[in-house]
Amino acid sequence: MDSPAVRAERTRGPDPAHRPVREEDAATHVRGVCFKTGPPLRTGVELEWLVRDRRKREAVVPPGRLAEALAPLRGPGGLPHGGVLTSEPGGQLELSCPPASSPAGCVAAAAGDLTALRRALAPAGLVLDGAGLDPWREPPRVLDHPRYRAMETYFDRYGPWGRVMMRATAAVQVCVDAGDESDGVTGFRFRWRLAHRLGPVLVAAFANSPVHRGRPTGWASTRQAVWARLDPQRTRQPPGGWRSPRRDWARYALDAQVMCVRPRASGPWRVPPGLALRTWLGGGPAAGRAPTLTDVDYHLTTLFPPVRPRGHLELRMVDAQPGDGWIVPVLVVSALLDDPVAAALAHEATRPLTDDRGVPPWEVWLRAARTGPRGPGLGTAVRACLRAALDALARQRVPAPLVDAVAGFLDRYPLRGRCPADDQLDALRDGGPHRPVLPLHLPEGNPL
Repeated sequence: MDSPAVRAERTRGPDPAHRPVREEDAATHVRGVCFKTGPPLRTGVELEWLVRDRRKREAVVPPGRLAEALAPLRGPGGLPHGGVLTSEPGGQLELSCPPASSPAGCVAAAAGDLTALRRALAPAGLVLDGAGLDPWREPPRVLDHPRYRAMETYFDRYGPWGRVMMRATAAVQVCVDAGDESDGVTGFRFRWRLAHRLGPVLVAAFANSPVHRGRPTGWASTRQAVWARLDPQRTRQPPGGWRSPRRDWARYALDAQVMCVRPRASGPWRVPPGLALRTWLGGGPAAGRAPTLTDVDYHLTTLFPPVRPRGHLELRMVDAQPGDGWIVPVLVVSALLDDPVAAALAHEATRPLTDDRGVPPWEVWLRAARTGPRGPGLGTAVRACLRAALDALARQRVPAPLVDAVAGFLDRYPLRGRCPADDQLDALRDGGPHRPVLPLHLPEGNPL
């Protein structure tokens, strides 16, 4: 006889998430899951790190050696503040911390888990390297998951940049609430627009990837330049008038190409060429079967714009930072988006970067990646936004050491027209004879 669970499953029928879905239903689903509104209260962070040998900076760390060092953290209580540790395709580590009700709480929790991570790595002679792009190595892909095989196959159509991105880059990804339904500074429409206006400012202020294969690339944020060389349908800001984020994002998601189609059971993952999700939803045959809501949800995880809506807003444009420098972008992003006064000041400070389009055009993102805060208009916007964030943190009575960290960053970098990338270049020059620039050509007006 069938068990009660089996009989109940037959009564319910197939899981709706696995039924074929139409374009209209998929668009409605995307609009609903990607912007979950409410008062903006929480801050989260995902910290990506390169991992290297303390004594041999150019050595590739064997996966087994890293796994053995991390084993004590995999069990219950390994990370005391509830963070989640995952590995990236090139052996980078990502520490994802639960959202906190204040930026100070987010920093405290992330710092506690980060301390545990560093302590676990130390006996193995391993250290975390806070650079946006590996300056010395070209790591192999060490994860053999079908997702990464498919991703590599897909991005290979655009040249070598996908492999560089997957294996050798690291970021500080700050997460904030989407906002409420109002039209003011706490509303999700305003916050969506402001996050994109701040994007080039954050790229310029925190650029920290000027070196690749031991040579300067000519870019302050080579990591951002690498992302710019990938599929523009999934790595750039969505087009649109910026008044209807849900509609614009749903259109962006449906127009993006399907990176991979997972099998229903076992078998290879397919990488259909040139198949937009919208075409698949309309009966496009290239994928071999009809799409479901599960496929739509998975497709959303393969989109990598600089601001990604995942219910909350995930800001992805900040390079990894040296040491505990990650604290500053977490505090700055939270202050500029969550403090109403700072948000209004930042919105005005970034107006010259927009050319009256509502948000900066892609050329401004490229300029920020190339020049850091030295680009036309960028230095002024960086300094104004950092000052607004600093004042907001003081108003919020954030602990003094955290306010001091932002003030110290402002003094050391923006007020001097510098960014962390300049420290890398200084160290490279001080460490030996100057090498020729390794060019990464991405001219203005590039159609990518």
